[in-house]
Amino acid sequence: MRVLVTGATGFVGSSLVPALLDAGHEVVAMTRDADRYDPPDGVDVVEGDLLEPETLAGDFDGIDAAYYLVHSLQTGGDFEERDRRAATNFSAAASAAGVDRVVYLGGLGETGDDLSPHLRSRQEVEQLLARGSYDLTTLRAAIIVGAGSVSFRMVRQLVSKLPVMVAPRWVYTECQPIAIADVVSYLVGVLAEPATAGGTYEIGGPEVLTYKEMLVRTGEAMGTRPLIVPVPVLSPKLSSYWVDLVTDIPRSISHPLILGLKNPVVVTDDSIDRHVTVERTPFQQAVERALAEESA
Repeated sequence: MRVLVTGATGFVGSSLVPALLDAGHEVVAMTRDADRYDPPDGVDVVEGDLLEPETLAGDFDGIDAAYYLVHSLQTGGDFEERDRRAATNFSAAASAAGVDRVVYLGGLGETGDDLSPHLRSRQEVEQLLARGSYDLTTLRAAIIVGAGSVSFRMVRQLVSKLPVMVAPRWVYTECQPIAIADVVSYLVGVLAEPATAGGTYEIGGPEVLTYKEMLVRTGEAMGTRPLIVPVPVLSPKLSSYWVDLVTDIPRSISHPLILGLKNPVVVTDDSIDRHVTVERTPFQQAVERALAEESA
């Protein structure tokens, strides 16, 4: 297939592009500034900004399938509005060009009115993309562990800078982290399985952990063991302020992520296993691999 990857320069996209090449696809990478992107050999590059629909002219021509990996959280401000516009513009351009399939990497989590703005936006994007004339495949994931992951960087910096951590009640929230290599395997795998067209699937690693367990086990991989003292009256909003003090994550990113920690993000439907087989990476191995890549 001829496959377009939006968000090709991002954390997930930069790993997905070479994997698609290895799977035998023709790959087109979309970026806002082609001069700042050094693509792998064999990758075609097109310029386009999903917030500016006029820049997308011709980008989807001849494309069989497209990946939507765009997330406006890292640019600050009203990320929900920007994600809404980007998804709407993508859907219109892909539909007009006759794209057959779209694959979206969204957020794992329950539905309802109590969702954080971050998780609510991920679900809204999924709904907007579903309006297109193509077949949409959605993969929903929780924290992705890998070098370059903002969520993992936040965990690593908390552990390294706070040997004693006064933590809110969200440390007992359950999460199902997944290694970046496994996410890429699922993203490539669903494209090869026509039966996944139009489906929504949950993906996660082999272990369900609380955030406290994630912090402790990340610390152990770094040669330390943080002491975590839960304080139930400390809300996610208040805890986001001490995250500002000890990490270099911009508050425009860290605050929405922290507010989302009150929502459990655990796989409740394993139907993806009927279509794509992935030998899932244990959490400790994923952490050790990420730490090694960051220090390389």
